[in-house]
Amino acid sequence: MSFPAPCAEPVDPQAPLRIAIMSDETGWHTGRLKKAFRARGAQARCIDLADCRIDTTWEPHGLVLPGFGRTLPDAVFVRGIAGGTFEQVTLRLGILHALRESGVPVYNDARAIERSVDKSMTSFLLHRNGVPTPATWAGESAAFAQRVLMREAAAGRQVVLKPLFGSQGHGLKRLGAGGAHPGALAPLPSLKAYRQVAYLQRYIEGGRPGFDWRVLVIGGRAVAAMRRVGGKGWIHNFAQGAACEAAELDLPLAQTAVRATEALGLDYAGVDLIPDPHDAARPLVLEVNGVAAWRGLQSVASIDIAAALADDLLLRKLPAQRRAVGESGETREAAVVALHRRHG
Repeated sequence: MSFPAPCAEPVDPQAPLRIAIMSDETGWHTGRLKKAFRARGAQARCIDLADCRIDTTWEPHGLVLPGFGRTLPDAVFVRGIAGGTFEQVTLRLGILHALRESGVPVYNDARAIERSVDKSMTSFLLHRNGVPTPATWAGESAAFAQRVLMREAAAGRQVVLKPLFGSQGHGLKRLGAGGAHPGALAPLPSLKAYRQVAYLQRYIEGGRPGFDWRVLVIGGRAVAAMRRVGGKGWIHNFAQGAACEAAELDLPLAQTAVRATEALGLDYAGVDLIPDPHDAARPLVLEVNGVAAWRGLQSVASIDIAAALADDLLLRKLPAQRRAVGESGETREAAVVALHRRHG
């Protein structure tokens, strides 16, 4: 099988690897990543996915990324995806899908991000893979959600109503038994603010003072952990004012976080866990963040997190992707060009 000749000028194969950091904003995280890649001899450029496009007249691969001309990066690090309309977000994720299809390692790739951003799919995959997680219900029926709330309240429990897509503790409401007016069950709030979707998760008391864990998993290894203590009432996010404390990565905590990350197919993830009040050796996974921030964790961690992420991408993900394409029988032009690092 033959392929068309490359359309762009040849590039020195000894040139530094070029990494695209996908982010809708630049700041502390992107600065740390660029510094880490630069220390490893790679060039990193920040790009907003909203500025990328599919253009089938753009030879040879049909993808346009600002700053890369008619070439594609050697690898992509996904740091952030801006919100937008359903169509806008779909296109941005489509760009990531297209990059993977072109043989470019994407860290984390679009499919894994889709799984982690959608809390209902996260809960389903955790449950399916036997990862301990609180009981969860998700659907579009307000009547069904009200019945769940009534049933849980009758058993003396509470539930947390969460936006299906959301982060940093925004939009959470705790409902059910033991509220401000004992014996009176407040009705389910209007689902309009939740885009007509009810995602309910059984509330797990985090002890006194309240806390949860954030564990960072990179390349299948739990590398750092912290306790997030206090915050906005029972919500223990760093963005909600929680204090960060270094935490011991004991075996149950590390293993559970790694299993959660593997269940979603993520290269790296921030896993939020809480103690199981009925089993101290069995932490429960609340959420898995596939575009995890780590500024709070870095403040109490002994490792350089950006350096660990850069190493995992350059030393594990990139070589593995090249081997996989090289060993497969699929010698599509896009994959061949991608592996030669400069895409025609």
